[in-house]
Amino acid sequence: MFSYRHAFHAGSHADVLKHVVLIAILRHLTLKDTALSVIDTHAGAGLYRLDGDYAGTSGEAQDGVLKLFAEQAAIPGLAPVIQDYLDLLASFNAPGQLKIYPGSPFVIHKHLRVEARDKARLFELHPTDSKALTANIAQLEAGRQITVQRSDGFEALKSQLPPPSRRALVLIDPSYEIKSDYPRTAAAIQDALKRFATGTYVVWYPIIARPEAHDLPRRLTTLARQAGKPWLDATLAIGQGDEKTEPGEPRRHGLTASGMFVINPPHTLKPALQLALPQLLAVLGRGRGKGQTLESG
Repeated sequence: MFSYRHAFHAGSHADVLKHVVLIAILRHLTLKDTALSVIDTHAGAGLYRLDGDYAGTSGEAQDGVLKLFAEQAAIPGLAPVIQDYLDLLASFNAPGQLKIYPGSPFVIHKHLRVEARDKARLFELHPTDSKALTANIAQLEAGRQITVQRSDGFEALKSQLPPPSRRALVLIDPSYEIKSDYPRTAAAIQDALKRFATGTYVVWYPIIARPEAHDLPRRLTTLARQAGKPWLDATLAIGQGDEKTEPGEPRRHGLTASGMFVINPPHTLKPALQLALPQLLAVLGRGRGKGQTLESG
């Protein structure tokens, strides 16, 4: 169960979608003076090298953030949330370069407010990634504002709700490497809505040919409706592409589509994504099967 390493997928098109949505939500939630609690159930290592062995092996960043970074100047009327995303990336890198990729823990940290006493709680079960996350977060010297715990994020979430401030953003993005991640994600959302119905819940999910994956967004929609809560579902599919391989080398078929499901989304999220998703597709789309959707209820 510990074979998955997000370092292989850092900066992929799925990360682009995930972090654009996350930034848009954090921007809105931190407008209010009341303290915000942010809980990341599957935090990963926090920081990644795009020029390192892991990301270089998979090459997924080439079809994701590196492509967006290279072509940003050609996007007319760049959506504000994409600009926010690119500005955040720039804050981790030398001018004109993109070698360091911040994962969700560092995206979250960039938006935490000291004066409002915002807090982040990060959970990661993988032993190597948990150790790396602890070391990376320690560099921030954020004190009690950010805590890291090596534990099962699904189980840990229960102890975090409701938060003392009565304001929370919860990000759930497991690897889905094992099939049980799908029902556990739905169960975690169901339990969380019972504990704290007004929180903002964000679930990243892969779009793949697996019954459990196909069923998850439908299950989340049902849970939101049963709880009487608004929801939003954004997807991005870059398509199959026409990748060339050397003779005798097997063609790699990585993930080509993913989604972000949000329960209790900020009212600003849908219009922000209505501008951003078509632009992301125009840059990252690469062939048969590309597309984007934005549904809400």
